[in-house]
Amino acid sequence: MARASLIAVTLAVLIASAGNGADDPPSGAEWLASFRKSREALEWSDTAVRHDWRLQERPRDGRCRILDPGDAVVREGVAAECRSAFAALEASGTVPAVQGPVVILLHGLGEGRASMRPIAEHLRKTLDATVLLFGYASTAADLEAHGRALGEVVTSLPPEAPVSFVGHSLGNLVVRRWMALAGRDDLARVTRMVMLGPPNQGSALARRIGTVVLLAALSEGAARDLVVKWPQVEPQLAVPPCEFGIVAGGRGDGLGFSPMLAGDDDAIVRVEETRLAGAEDFLLVPVNHAAMLDDRRVKRATESFLRCGCFAPAESEAAR
Repeated sequence: MARASLIAVTLAVLIASAGNGADDPPSGAEWLASFRKSREALEWSDTAVRHDWRLQERPRDGRCRILDPGDAVVREGVAAECRSAFAALEASGTVPAVQGPVVILLHGLGEGRASMRPIAEHLRKTLDATVLLFGYASTAADLEAHGRALGEVVTSLPPEAPVSFVGHSLGNLVVRRWMALAGRDDLARVTRMVMLGPPNQGSALARRIGTVVLLAALSEGAARDLVVKWPQVEPQLAVPPCEFGIVAGGRGDGLGFSPMLAGDDDAIVRVEETRLAGAEDFLLVPVNHAAMLDDRRVKRATESFLRCGCFAPAESEAAR
């Protein structure tokens, strides 16, 4: 792994540890386990997802592979071979077909799709929909590449299937980049979107990193889009043409979780940075950036918005 990617993984692990609000730093074994998971997440992007089967591509060299629901590699090789093998697995019924409405979940920077499992499990129990986890190699390619990979996943789904999105952090920008690239037919399929901790207005934390010359020089992929290239990237992000709601983390006290950030924040993203004109609803939850993914209020709010286009009234009013 390149030195820049090694640093990116290490920073991602440290940020995740801080975001979880742990009182003590992770042990050596815990850090190593987190490092391995983060490294894997930075290497492969999904290009087709069928329940927990997935076809992936490695952005750095174009290699492809097929993973089964246990994440075991079924086939690895050049793109044409893997796509043909994936299609054969679908035709044989080994890979189950996707039916009905689809909800696609996207993780944040330096994370893997496993970070979205708590919300995915809740939605699978409460919604009559197929819930898919989309993984992308966040620091190995830029937002446009991730948007195009998401586009391949959407296009490969049954054309009659309505699609909704739930994004965490950078995952929301991946969706917005895809929306700017997508054709009319694909956009017409999109029903709703829930944004969790989205840096819709950029990231003050990323800008601070950008002032450190070494860190700015080592930033890669979508991280570089936030740290260095935000003025060029922001105009390329679409405002969702569907109903969308925003969940922000913060203390509600004007101070937030991090003394490094001005105003209320979730320790990573400022509340004001999450806002985007056109949102149907906005919810502030007293939880930090990483912990929101396993917070019952966030899970219920996400379910509510996907059902009816608004957060549960009691939760929404209490947060204003």
